[in-house]
Amino acid sequence: MLFNSDFVNNVYAKFPSRVLAARGILGRPLTLTEKILYAHLIDGNEDKVYIRGKDFAEFNPDRVAMQDATAQMALLQFSTAGRASSATPVSVHCDHLIQARKNAALDLPQANEENKEVYAFLESVCKKYGLDFWKPGAGIIHQVVLENYAFPGGLIIGTDSHTVNAGGLGMLAVGVGGADAVDAMVGLPWELKYPNIIGVKLRGSLSGFASPKDVILKLAGILKVSGGTDSIIEYFGEGAKTLSATGKGTICNMGAEVGATCSIFGFDSSIEKYLRATGRAEVADSAKKIISYLRCDAEVEVEPEKYFDKVVEIDLSTLKPHYNGPFSPDRSFAINEMETSIKEAESTAEVSAALIGSCTNSSYEDLSKAISIVRDALAKGLKPKAPLYINPGSEIVKATAERDGILRSFAEFGATIFANACGPCIGMWKREGAEKGEKNSIVHSFNRNFSARADGNEQTHAFVASPEMAVIASLSGSLLFNPETDFLINENGEKQKLVPPWGDELPVNGFVFNSDSVKISAGDISTEIAIEQGSSRLQILQPFAPWSGRDILNAKLLIKVKGKCTTDHISKAGEWLKYRGHLENISGNLLIGATNAFNGKKNTVRFQPSGKEMGVPDAAKAYKAAKIQSIVIGDENYGEGSSREHAAMEPRFLGVVAVIAKSFARIHETNLKKQGMLALHFADENDYDKILESDTLAILGLSSFKPGSQFTLLLHHADGTQEEIHLTHTYNKSQWEWFKAGSALNALKNKCPTST
Repeated sequence: MLFNSDFVNNVYAKFPSRVLAARGILGRPLTLTEKILYAHLIDGNEDKVYIRGKDFAEFNPDRVAMQDATAQMALLQFSTAGRASSATPVSVHCDHLIQARKNAALDLPQANEENKEVYAFLESVCKKYGLDFWKPGAGIIHQVVLENYAFPGGLIIGTDSHTVNAGGLGMLAVGVGGADAVDAMVGLPWELKYPNIIGVKLRGSLSGFASPKDVILKLAGILKVSGGTDSIIEYFGEGAKTLSATGKGTICNMGAEVGATCSIFGFDSSIEKYLRATGRAEVADSAKKIISYLRCDAEVEVEPEKYFDKVVEIDLSTLKPHYNGPFSPDRSFAINEMETSIKEAESTAEVSAALIGSCTNSSYEDLSKAISIVRDALAKGLKPKAPLYINPGSEIVKATAERDGILRSFAEFGATIFANACGPCIGMWKREGAEKGEKNSIVHSFNRNFSARADGNEQTHAFVASPEMAVIASLSGSLLFNPETDFLINENGEKQKLVPPWGDELPVNGFVFNSDSVKISAGDISTEIAIEQGSSRLQILQPFAPWSGRDILNAKLLIKVKGKCTTDHISKAGEWLKYRGHLENISGNLLIGATNAFNGKKNTVRFQPSGKEMGVPDAAKAYKAAKIQSIVIGDENYGEGSSREHAAMEPRFLGVVAVIAKSFARIHETNLKKQGMLALHFADENDYDKILESDTLAILGLSSFKPGSQFTLLLHHADGTQEEIHLTHTYNKSQWEWFKAGSALNALKNKCPTST
């Protein structure tokens, strides 16, 4: 265990008194979410009643986690804050920059060579400030956090939207931008809009080919991609107790795909077993002593409608396996509905590849259940019709699976084992033939399936499924194959029916641990941070300029985005990941994946002064060079997806002063605010249609800001006419100080606690 039991016991010591006080303040029983939130409110704020979905609250997180792509910018920001050490325990995980090419044996050494500059930087910062450094190959951040750091009742924030995975161990785990992480690291409160709470009641138990993944795939179809925005999803009911800890983690992980702040399960025997199996018996013992505080109150389960803002019921006993996709994780179809799905999306039923892994489904249990299907198929003389690729979640998972013969069976099946890293899930897949742009369908156990995300090909239709269904897709080669009813033909021409998957929740002979995966430092402030002069990968940050104090006048429209615009569209990953520590270089991908509402094209906008068409980053640079401010107009749920703050820092760096949208995803809106930008909403969504390509824009009323106020967007049309549009915002007083100072980082430098 990478932290001693005193750490957890200190968190638990104040838990009962905080929960009892909250019951008294609110005058009713509590959900688990409320118990953990009130236990982590900053001192002096625990006696307030917070209005869900409206009030902002300040918390003290127990931990911070970062992956190598987002850690670069976060640690560059932290290094300017004047601290000698982090006020909060931090771990840094090298999992995003490893590209999947051939196999783990070849890919990992190549990644170490290609990214040695970035890894040296991250390791030097960890050594300087006393952070845990997980080397390349150690595993995917969220699986490693689940195995080492997560604990029931805790609060962790991480610079990755899938930090929420730790909810599987009963922890509130929230994805944030790097600036939020810096707040916690310098000892300042972390701010969050007090969430609504969605209750999901689980009944029955899973059977047949259904898996925990299908719970969240079903829920995604119910809530849709923005249905969980500003909400925490809390699972309860007898069905919840039938799920394994890693199964719970899978469900919580994909809560990010419905916009949820995070998701959580109550402490139970499966969580206790996982803690003990991963070397945290002392944590399990401590949690059992306050077990009633690590679950929702009994009254909540009896009458959930009284305590949750929304209640959804899912019967696990009738749940079918799903394929969600393509292009959006909420496009939910049960296996018996796939003919309709394929027809509507104009997809091809033939499966060209199947993939298992990512932070969502790469645990020992996932591989154990997947291999049961593989072994059943091999015994029946069945061979795969589509290649199978696997990313184990961690070195612990890989080593244990290797010892238990799981990897050997996968190899016999013909599967390729990639490194213990994110790989194809985040676009780090050098897929042969993807450059041809041919339409094809893939099945994967990842969490997202946005256009071009996995392999860079916009014609790859990606369907999200469980690891078990990924193996079945590999075997059948068809999205239309239903293992519940259909047969496969083996090499002897015999009809064979697959046996439903089974596997060990935890390894019978225990996990194989490897202490060489992590470097733990006490901190040495004399350590020099490793940044090479003239580097194309890393760049020291320069502070953004503060607000001028004046309204925005004569700004130009950079782009009016039409339709889905995720952080992948705003700041592509894949080949651009290598520039995550260099703001100027990565700004070259600004909004190149977004669709221009006026011409239906990507990365093609009109530069107003000349009338010339050019790429979005080029136009932004040209406006900046001409000292002309620019504005981005967005559609619904703008900034859906990853927590990457680069999607906010890039427009800020290139002179964009405001993003105005119908609605925002939670993390992205916060990231824009943190970088000193205006994130504004149309008071009337229909006003989006009034923005014309040749408009000159003005935002009025900034000097009269107050919470809940409105601003005016003045449109100067090319024909000489004008229109006024009302804009709303969600800024509070402290967030407006970020805007005035030029960024949250600028603002915190003035109030950062004295370094110790």
